[in-house]
Amino acid sequence: MGLHAIVGIMMLVQQALHPESLTVTQQGKSIASIQRSEYVLPFSGLPIVNDDKLSKLMDELDKLSYRAPVNAGLDGWGRIFPGQFGYKLDRRAFAEQFYSFMIEGTSSNLEVPQNKVYPKVDSELLESVKEKPIGQYTTYFNSNNKNRAHNILLAAQAINNQFVFPGESFSFNQVVGNRTEQKGYLRAKIIVRGEISEGIGGGICQTSSTLYNAVDRAGLQIVQRYSHSRRVPYVPPGRDATVSWYGPDFVFQNKYNQPILIRAISQGGQVSVIIYASESINAKKREVPSASKQLPQEVPDDQNVNGISP
Repeated sequence: MGLHAIVGIMMLVQQALHPESLTVTQQGKSIASIQRSEYVLPFSGLPIVNDDKLSKLMDELDKLSYRAPVNAGLDGWGRIFPGQFGYKLDRRAFAEQFYSFMIEGTSSNLEVPQNKVYPKVDSELLESVKEKPIGQYTTYFNSNNKNRAHNILLAAQAINNQFVFPGESFSFNQVVGNRTEQKGYLRAKIIVRGEISEGIGGGICQTSSTLYNAVDRAGLQIVQRYSHSRRVPYVPPGRDATVSWYGPDFVFQNKYNQPILIRAISQGGQVSVIIYASESINAKKREVPSASKQLPQEVPDDQNVNGISP
């Protein structure tokens, strides 16, 4: 028997003594269990790692273990709270440890290696961006309509503390996400093809319309904006921005050479959006008519948009 054959047999015997399964953990909790046999390509009688399967495994582990960074922001009193690191899979370190498990039969437990992901906005950047308000708008609503007021608040919280960097676009639908009961949105009146009906998330168009007018006052570029099929009472005619998850969106782009910060607050029957930037920005503001402070008349449940009972 030749030397190469003897070495091959010895390696096969050694492989047989290695643990079959590998448990991948994150902070001590199991997130994946890997079987050695599923990642081996037979070649000349010796086990070779299937790199394609390893790459797909790392993609899946990255999704399972990823923690998004949190940007620095402002609390309700305007005080800065610091950003937080995120974490993503260290693919090189994981591959090295995986090969070690496959070839050398090291420990059957592996704590997922990760690299830090730094927040895009830190306290220092936020300190400079929050210096100068360049656009502000406020609209009013009946806070006794609890469901609608709740939806306006949730949408305002979603867009609050959002940064838009030079050249970037902001999509209301993308940032706020689908308005579902699972996210806490409630049923309230909405306009559908010119008629009043009820739907999940009714009222959020007041938040998007308030944002639109603040953005327009700040001189930012409006990319996409649609009006309701009928006039809405909380903004002047033609100053609304209707949104729907499977339909219209409100999108604007930051054409300035400075990042901008969106602040949105809903309380006491009014929702306000303020656009901030640094002192050095050369904002080209636009004139936008203010919203009426008169509360819009509520449409009774048994009447249509024209106030007529069927």
